[in-house]
Amino acid sequence: MTYQELKDEEQLYLMHTYGRFPVALDHGKGATLWDTEGKKYIDMTSGIGVNSLGHDNTALVDALNAQAHKLMHASNLYLTEPMVQVAKELVTSCEMGKIFFSNSGAEANEGMIKLARKYSFDKYGEGRNKIITLKQSFHGRTVTTLKATGQEKFHQYFFPFTEGFDYAAANDIEDFKSKIDDSVCAVMMEMIQGEGGVLPLDREYVEQAAAICKEKDILFLIDEVQTGIGRTGSLFCYEQYGIKPDAVSMAKGLGGGVPVGAVMASVKCADVLGAGTHGTTFGGNPFCCTAAQTVLSIVNKPEFLKEVREKGEYLKDSIQSLGSSKVKTVRGMGLMLGIVVDKEIRASLVNQLLEKGVLALTAGEEAIRLLPPLVISYEEMDSAVAVMKEVFGA
Repeated sequence: MTYQELKDEEQLYLMHTYGRFPVALDHGKGATLWDTEGKKYIDMTSGIGVNSLGHDNTALVDALNAQAHKLMHASNLYLTEPMVQVAKELVTSCEMGKIFFSNSGAEANEGMIKLARKYSFDKYGEGRNKIITLKQSFHGRTVTTLKATGQEKFHQYFFPFTEGFDYAAANDIEDFKSKIDDSVCAVMMEMIQGEGGVLPLDREYVEQAAAICKEKDILFLIDEVQTGIGRTGSLFCYEQYGIKPDAVSMAKGLGGGVPVGAVMASVKCADVLGAGTHGTTFGGNPFCCTAAQTVLSIVNKPEFLKEVREKGEYLKDSIQSLGSSKVKTVRGMGLMLGIVVDKEIRASLVNQLLEKGVLALTAGEEAIRLLPPLVISYEEMDSAVAVMKEVFGA
């Protein structure tokens, strides 16, 4: 079908919950995509950080094809090998306790919230259930994770929201301390606020916050939905901050394009969620876990993660070297970068990039967000930067 045919039917049959770009994507290879009209694009979005192995990855396609012939789905009332083996690799790699598989990042964060509140209820009883998140954070689109999100613009329409959240200013340890009282059971943070504008937290701030939580037996929860699975050059971004979380959520890049999320808990709270206290129909199914197995078999290697860091530095340096007056700075880690520009021109720049064959995202009020596949080639990065040079100018 042509773009216009698809657009006409989309208008009739899909809820208009997205401001879509005027493109209908058809197929891809690596970090390159083609639309239904045959136009070529360099993909600097990877489906908002999902397609970690790029498009048409042979290892992933072959593994999923083989698993589809064996078993697509099984109830969590039974064991399957892919589920157990993915759990084993993640837990042992991170020296954590146990894992629960979900379907998405929002669901993983809901699971972390439930785990934290039950941990505190079991140990301290009622009344200790507040969770502190950070201003400019983003934790999901469910009613609860919207409320956990520290951006007022998301707290609309869907009243009543789940209560029990408060918000501290990022990188302000005194404000953080002012939010901690006897009602707090957990703190939840992204090491880099993705939707908030690709805003990395300061290491000292994270270390101090983690120490306060440890002292007061407040669970330290890390949202790695966007930053995890190699995106920043380590398996999880928190590893670069020198801290050990009580629980960490993940999704997006874990399945390489197949929907899968997870909550991984430390030994301290690995057994909080017992039989009947949490569940999901599709979480941990063998098809999705085969995808995760394949992704980890490639990404979770020191040489691959080193390459992500090197590519990230190369891409950041290349953009900064353009010398464009429109680019204020480039921030982020690994292959999670934000090009900071004036908010008045950002939408125009993103649209111009699209017209010239580069897919990019936005974040916060002033960032053009880049989340390319982790397997992007230097040639593909050079092609994208050449377009940026045209669009950004001197």
